[in-house]
Amino acid sequence: MGASGVDWTMGARSAQLADWATALDVGKRIGGPGPRVAPAARGELAAELQRLASFAEDLVVDFTGLELGGFRTRAWTMGRGDWIRQNLGGLQRILEPLAIRILERKPERSTVARKALGAQMGALLGYVSRRVLGQYDAFLPPDDEGLLYFVGPNLIEVEQRYGLPSRDFRLWVAIHEVTHRVQFASAPWLRAQLSGLVDRYLDSVSLDSGELMNQLRRAVEQLSRGADVRGMQGLLLILTPEQRAIVEQTQAMMSVLEGHASYVMNEVASDHVEDLPRLRRALAARRRANAPERALQKAIGFDRKVAQYDAGERFIREIAARAGMDGVNLVWRGSGNLPSTDEVVDPASWLARVGG
Repeated sequence: MGASGVDWTMGARSAQLADWATALDVGKRIGGPGPRVAPAARGELAAELQRLASFAEDLVVDFTGLELGGFRTRAWTMGRGDWIRQNLGGLQRILEPLAIRILERKPERSTVARKALGAQMGALLGYVSRRVLGQYDAFLPPDDEGLLYFVGPNLIEVEQRYGLPSRDFRLWVAIHEVTHRVQFASAPWLRAQLSGLVDRYLDSVSLDSGELMNQLRRAVEQLSRGADVRGMQGLLLILTPEQRAIVEQTQAMMSVLEGHASYVMNEVASDHVEDLPRLRRALAARRRANAPERALQKAIGFDRKVAQYDAGERFIREIAARAGMDGVNLVWRGSGNLPSTDEVVDPASWLARVGG
């Protein structure tokens, strides 16, 4: 509720679940502003990223053979705080159904509980805001279709730290994000598939304390038999079989989306970006972290995202070698063509299934 007394949440129940103002404040404090950039330089960066995004769109469509349609790609060059704010908005929309279920059982949430949950979300997004370079937001409203996020301070920070040619580096990043946009625009069912997986997972979350204890007991039993508890494996131990299936399906889907974007980014850039190996080495060096940060990345699944890039790119690259881009584009024909986790590591079996 603002100072004017107007409820700008439009009655959203997620606003009663978490304090989103606290989330934004904590996120901005942890994210920090990044390197200082003069207003004129910020304007030049925004203009160049718009030009490069449009150029990248033409390159990606031509290389993949996928149809785009709709609006031309638009680049929003933002600061870390803007990125946090936009992603908090997405979280509110995603968590709304779960918030309704929780509040039906317990209508009153203490201020402390709301602020604590908000602080946790803000801390997570604050950390990620220091790492992300660009983003295609699959959960934006239809009117914002074609909008890509670019975190200006992070792009400049990487360019300065590794002495990279700014135009080439920015085009390389733009190609990756534009590819995500082309994926979802050419296969409209993708957005419904992804949101459906999220909804199914949230619907499966039990609000019954007894069921939660049963899940924890099952995890302890598996631990006693020597189960792996590192990273995502530790989370999988406490999931129900239904939840585990949803998570594995989501992981396979994200591997393909990220791997396809990485493959297209590198193949297209090979003809339009100078010294691509240097850019790749710089990004690999940036991903390397010290021991405490590696532990944090593993805890929040950040390392899993990097693994998705690698496994998915190997999958796409092998399909392209065997069947060309027409074979790769079979992925986008429908949800039944998405590979399973087993098929991601065995591309030949996927191609035999969907390609005949």
